[in-house]
Amino acid sequence: MNNTFQMENKKVRVRFAPSPTGALHIGGVRTALYNYLFAKKYGGDFLLRIEDTDQTRYVAGAEEYIVESLKWCGIQVDEGVTVGGNFAPYRQSERKPIYRQYAEQLVASGNAYYAFDTPEELQAMRERLQAQKSDNQQYNALSRKQMTNSFTLSAAEIQARIESGENYVIRFNMPKDETLVVKDLIRGEVKFQTAKLDDKVLFKSDGMPTYHLANVVDDHLMQISHVIRGEEWLPSLPLHVLLYRSFAWQETMPQFAHLSLLLKPNGKGKLSKRDGDKLGFPVFPLEWKDPKTGEISSGYRESGYFADAFVNMLAFLGWNPGTEQEIFSLTELVEAFSLDKVGKSGSKFSPDKTKWFNQQYLRNKSNQELAQLLDNQLKAKGITAAPDYLSTVCGMLKERATFVSDLWDLGSFFFQKPTNYDAKTVKKRWKAQTPELMIAWRETLATIDEFSAANIKSALEGFVAEKGVGFGQLMMPFRICLVGSGSGPDLFEIAAMLGKQEVKERIDKAVENL
Repeated sequence: MNNTFQMENKKVRVRFAPSPTGALHIGGVRTALYNYLFAKKYGGDFLLRIEDTDQTRYVAGAEEYIVESLKWCGIQVDEGVTVGGNFAPYRQSERKPIYRQYAEQLVASGNAYYAFDTPEELQAMRERLQAQKSDNQQYNALSRKQMTNSFTLSAAEIQARIESGENYVIRFNMPKDETLVVKDLIRGEVKFQTAKLDDKVLFKSDGMPTYHLANVVDDHLMQISHVIRGEEWLPSLPLHVLLYRSFAWQETMPQFAHLSLLLKPNGKGKLSKRDGDKLGFPVFPLEWKDPKTGEISSGYRESGYFADAFVNMLAFLGWNPGTEQEIFSLTELVEAFSLDKVGKSGSKFSPDKTKWFNQQYLRNKSNQELAQLLDNQLKAKGITAAPDYLSTVCGMLKERATFVSDLWDLGSFFFQKPTNYDAKTVKKRWKAQTPELMIAWRETLATIDEFSAANIKSALEGFVAEKGVGFGQLMMPFRICLVGSGSGPDLFEIAAMLGKQEVKERIDKAVENL
């Protein structure tokens, strides 16, 4: 096993830890997928933890949406909110007492401190630093000395304020001037200057921890071996590493890997819901209805994408197997996946490539499987058809389709007479003599005993020779009668599928209406 990813005597354990603040962006699904692939690659565990410490941003239904999204993608949770485990609970709001204990431990060791500053005092600090044109307008090793905190209050004053019920937070005591070097499994060595960092709040006045404290404590207690997360958390890395050091947990600190951003189709900036709305593609795995506004955002599932095609596409947004192969099952992705092959730069999202993946998966499905999917759509329209008939139709259409819904759009004529005729094709191909020619052709069709594609074609060849007309003078009008347009699968196969009586009726209808 690759020693980069396996610490001695330590099982690989990774976690996906989203916040229930709304729909799960496909960037979040990719993070979950990479964690899952990594865990399964090395025989490890994939945990699902819900980080809901910021109750002001909690959105009803978001957690259920996250769970359903992972389920649809085939990303199975080994341990977490849905299945339990030895480190329960896995919802941070239910772990509240744990965090206070560790926050107080940091205060006792001098790595954190109490701060009683009011919102007005914090605003005054910012204005003062702005007026001084300070290069660093943060609550840090310099500005803290002029604020209301453990550095400016006596122990007795601090105790009195706490006992009186005064609001306070616990801030991290950021080292004044240190160069911190951290190894990232994707980016290599990353350096941070603590002089440029602020004293982040670890424990809030409402009795809840911030993300920084909670995720470090939980990762330690849940024995997480690797933290694979988005690039947006890279600025938080020095604080998290310093928290491990402050707790003296360096020996069990997980290895970190920060994934690049998903970029807009033009490559300029992070992919957002607005981009999807503007360009007409989903940015969420499932449809999402905002409980506050009622706004509905499209999802890949409801848009007709296969889950395995969606997952295959996501895997390639940042990772490359180093071969020409592009179509991978989830099992194959597990086998091929490696953080060594995850890129450092942002990955440009391509709606067209996403459709291509779905097209490949549709083509690779059996005609019988597609027939079952098409049958569900037909039943919704009140149409019934024999399974063998549906399988044959799917076989004729699937090379032209991207979604199952396309099978109906491309082949509705297999199930009902054309309700209208393509005006452009009719104008070009339906001539004054066409009705008389089609009536004569209908009579010829009536004489065919075995109504097969080969026999229909042979009859047509004989008919045009007898009438002394060009092949195209009959072929396109015949297609218009049966299909309603100038495109579609092999015309003789269509006619054989429809049967002699239906073909005759469609010719009569077209002659009457055109």
